[in-house]
Amino acid sequence: MNNFSNRDLRKLLIVLVVYLTSLFAANTLGLKIMPFLFRSHLSVGFISFPIVMITIDVVSEVYGKKIAKMFVLAGVVSIALFILYSIVSLALPWDQAGLWARDGYNLMFGISARISVASLVAFAIGEYQDVIAFFFFRKKIGAKKFWLRANLANLWSEFFDTVIFMVIAFYGVYDNHTLLIIILTWWLYKVAMGVCYTPLSYVAIYILRGGKKNLEIQNENSINQNQNI
Repeated sequence: MNNFSNRDLRKLLIVLVVYLTSLFAANTLGLKIMPFLFRSHLSVGFISFPIVMITIDVVSEVYGKKIAKMFVLAGVVSIALFILYSIVSLALPWDQAGLWARDGYNLMFGISARISVASLVAFAIGEYQDVIAFFFFRKKIGAKKFWLRANLANLWSEFFDTVIFMVIAFYGVYDNHTLLIIILTWWLYKVAMGVCYTPLSYVAIYILRGGKKNLEIQNENSINQNQNI
């Protein structure tokens, strides 16, 4: 692993906090849906989930594949632990004094096992695919044009994430035609949001590299050492 300075470690810790917070915001606050175009609906998770994807791209760009995979592993473990805590918490008995919150609590956190598994599997596969695709396009395109490499990787990984989640969670619930429309709509919207958030990626990269563009060559060498890990 790279020898990080204390300053780099602090930056990396902050990025990890942003990553995990955005992930949990998407998985919990995202239960709320709002009206959208053509009488469709949209989860408010659209605010935070693109941050999850671009964070992985930024970490991949600055720190390399090994660190990016560690971020994904942290996300997978966090979701798995949250599911476990939720199951145990819901199973424990309620005290009479807290019954006023029972229905709302059970409704918000009583996600079915099918939905929970769908979220965990889709996230794990989608995020790892994002890392793999990012470095594939980096090899093909080169170190420049981060915006193109990141969005191509997101196009691929978001497809996996959306298809896997929707199929595991809702196959048999909706007819196949409706399910296909939902998959295409959510996939394209998440990709579009990723494009809109791309300028934030450049800001993050600039900050993580110490505000110096000439650090790109140094980071390139570090990344090359980690690409095959």
